[in-house]
Amino acid sequence: MERRTFLEASLFSIAVQIPEWQDSVGRTEAIRSGDAQRIGMTDVELVTRMTDRLWKVFEEFGGRHTRPLAAQFLVNTVAPGLHTRSPDAPHRAMLSAAAFLCYLTGWMAEDEALHGLAQRYYVKGLELAREGGDHLTYCHVLRGMSVQAADLGHGPDAVRLADAAAAAPATGPRMRAFFAAQRGYAAAVAGEKRTALNGIRETEKSLDIADSGAGGFGGFSYSTLAYATSQVRYHSGDVKGSVDSLNLHFRLRDESDTPRSALRFNALLAQRQLEMGHLEEACTTWGAVLDGYHAVRSGRAERHAAEIHRLLRPHLAHRAARETSERARHTIRAR
Repeated sequence: MERRTFLEASLFSIAVQIPEWQDSVGRTEAIRSGDAQRIGMTDVELVTRMTDRLWKVFEEFGGRHTRPLAAQFLVNTVAPGLHTRSPDAPHRAMLSAAAFLCYLTGWMAEDEALHGLAQRYYVKGLELAREGGDHLTYCHVLRGMSVQAADLGHGPDAVRLADAAAAAPATGPRMRAFFAAQRGYAAAVAGEKRTALNGIRETEKSLDIADSGAGGFGGFSYSTLAYATSQVRYHSGDVKGSVDSLNLHFRLRDESDTPRSALRFNALLAQRQLEMGHLEEACTTWGAVLDGYHAVRSGRAERHAAEIHRLLRPHLAHRAARETSERARHTIRAR
């Protein structure tokens, strides 16, 4: 899986085959060798904890280093555990844990613009979740695929995936907000403004009644609601509203928010400030992007930094634009 060329692994296919949940639950079983060691719930706990740690490292430092670690862990530790003679409960739990790790690894690949590779991880995650009978993780992966499609401008496919993800089994209001926000974003990219606004309203209602528990995977907060609202506003043609929502996002961020997301959202904010004609504000925001650039090893971060000079090229007669552009070029060279 990891040996394909960059070009091959970067190809995104909107025709990707998605295993249907209702057509396949209980239909297949993982291959179990007769002489393999049995696994128990402690082995599952190992995978779950490692996945949590990989996620935290990824969010802090980016996917350039953490994706190879996740891939090696999948191949060397997790995969052998899926081919063992074990009681049904630990085996199914291991399938679910492996499915979520595949989802995380796909998210890391997407961060590097390896979209074809990300899709293969996502589809494998769907297959494992299906075999493990874990409908919630199955829907969680579908939501991730919807985000990928929306980010790449494939609105109808993003809507289709988000609608399928929203069929998740009964969950708490925070998780309902998590799914509803993506439905709103996908609809906005597809040009369905009314549906997009309804998705944000549903997100707000769910979040208002959510408890104050920690977010974790799929957690949702008012800062993420502000970001989701900014995406819906931007793709609905409201650039100013999008900037207002992104500024609100940064006011609401807390210690659980990560450097990687801060860099990405600041880059979006700067681009939209420039689109509004607020050149000096955009340069200040790009300064924050460059401040955090050295700590994050992320393909997405590198693309955002590389965009600075291109976007500022028409404005180089302005001192702030010229200085920011030069700083971006020097920062990228130093990397």
